[in-house]
Amino acid sequence: MFDILLNHNTLVLFGIIFFGIALGSIKIYGLNLGLSGVLFVALAAGHYRLAIPNGVGQLGLALFVYCVGLSAGNRFFSAIAKQGSKLAVMSAVIVGVSALFTCLFGIWFNVPAGISSGIFAGACTSTPALAAATESLPGASGSGVSIGYGIAYPFGVVGVVLFVQLLPRLLHFDLNKEAKAMHSRQEASIISRLVRVTQPNLVGQNIADCKLLDGLHCMVTRVVRNDRLMPLTPEDTFREGTEVLIVGNSDTMPHDIAFLGEICENPYPMDSQKERRKLILTNKSYAGRKLRELKTLRTDGVIISRVSRLGFTFVPTGDTTLERNDVLTVVGSPENLTKYGDKIGHRSQDMNQTDLLSLGFGLSMGIILGLVNFSFGNGLGISLGIAGGPLIVALLLGHFGRLGPIVGYIPRPTRLLLQDLGLVFFLADAGIKGGADLVTTVATHGAAVFIMGVIVTCSGMFAGYFVGMKVFKMNILECLGGICGGMTSTPALGAIASKTDSQAPVVSYATAYPVALILMTIIAKVIIQTIGGVVGV
Repeated sequence: MFDILLNHNTLVLFGIIFFGIALGSIKIYGLNLGLSGVLFVALAAGHYRLAIPNGVGQLGLALFVYCVGLSAGNRFFSAIAKQGSKLAVMSAVIVGVSALFTCLFGIWFNVPAGISSGIFAGACTSTPALAAATESLPGASGSGVSIGYGIAYPFGVVGVVLFVQLLPRLLHFDLNKEAKAMHSRQEASIISRLVRVTQPNLVGQNIADCKLLDGLHCMVTRVVRNDRLMPLTPEDTFREGTEVLIVGNSDTMPHDIAFLGEICENPYPMDSQKERRKLILTNKSYAGRKLRELKTLRTDGVIISRVSRLGFTFVPTGDTTLERNDVLTVVGSPENLTKYGDKIGHRSQDMNQTDLLSLGFGLSMGIILGLVNFSFGNGLGISLGIAGGPLIVALLLGHFGRLGPIVGYIPRPTRLLLQDLGLVFFLADAGIKGGADLVTTVATHGAAVFIMGVIVTCSGMFAGYFVGMKVFKMNILECLGGICGGMTSTPALGAIASKTDSQAPVVSYATAYPVALILMTIIAKVIIQTIGGVVGV
């Protein structure tokens, strides 16, 4: 009976996930493995020749990187503009130092070029580098690439996971505090303030039609009427001493207050439960239009104070274009809110609904993109693979919100579930494969080859840390994400993501990863030429 259970691949998969998560939840001196515990259980299962369904690893990897791309997309391109060059240099240093130590120790330990290039690919957990090296050494020498990869890969995965978890603790970094500090420096928070109007040019102007408000970065949402903060109506006008509630960004709020008048502290009550709602925009004919054109206060008696798009919330201006699946925070009377919700096609169930058609199409396009081989001549070529293709497509969807009929919106709870599910699938598959021949390969080729893999992994990580923290003065979250990208380590990114809600590591990973992917694929062949000329293939 027990043998039957162990031969049931699907049961083994979920058993590994269960025991792995249980292991990951155990804390020792405040440190726990989190979802990465699945990898350790899978390594043990692989050693005992247990198996899981074929294709689970690729499915999990595609789901994980796709969800990562969607969450990072709205910040990715701005991050490239601000720190793209730094993260590219960081990736180049990580790959370059790893390759340098591979060549040095490969020649020192007299390790053939095939095994050495495999150790480089395994230590950096780079499947494209493995493919490039195997392609360069067909036949018996090519099998050496796989052996080297098998020796170095387990620590390549485990080492980076442990590094990104232990480093903040050893250096006394509180990731949540670092995330809050980084957020306060980079992103303005949304706040509201009560303002008394003293600007002479505003007096007598209708609030709904006032052109002077177009230059502000805030929204006027309520006015004091009968000692109570009430939603604006189309008839409200500015008068000397009129008190209004404005909603805006903390960094631009002082300018907006100075233009309108002066801040006041009168504690007026308001009914937020009945006079404010979150409505999702699904009406195709209403989407794609600018807020200034819609004139919601004049035509509908409501004000849109916030827009949430792909998990990012901001205060709109007249130039903001509304998109389908935007979640709008709307202020108005209960009657007007109901009418406006009907007008924009609001359905409460849509706020938590995932467009499976878009999910399937986006993943399919990403996988197809990953299969495309980009040739550089002289036999050099690269494909993005399962890890790269879906990531690029998701980043574009996350940035633009939609590409034709395909939307990039997945509700946050669903996205996090798919992301974690994909990660544990991938970890289970990686552990099963890495554990199967770990003991045998180390016993056959000696501990020196395993130590070589450990050194290659550690040298790249420490070089990345030095460049990120000491040279470029990055925040620890950005640095750790860049190290994960430079080492092409998806499990390590999952380990960081489980420790903080900040998107900084995800954005850095997504920026550094493509650079590392390309460099590793090219350098794997350079390693073969370098060591092959001294030791042989």
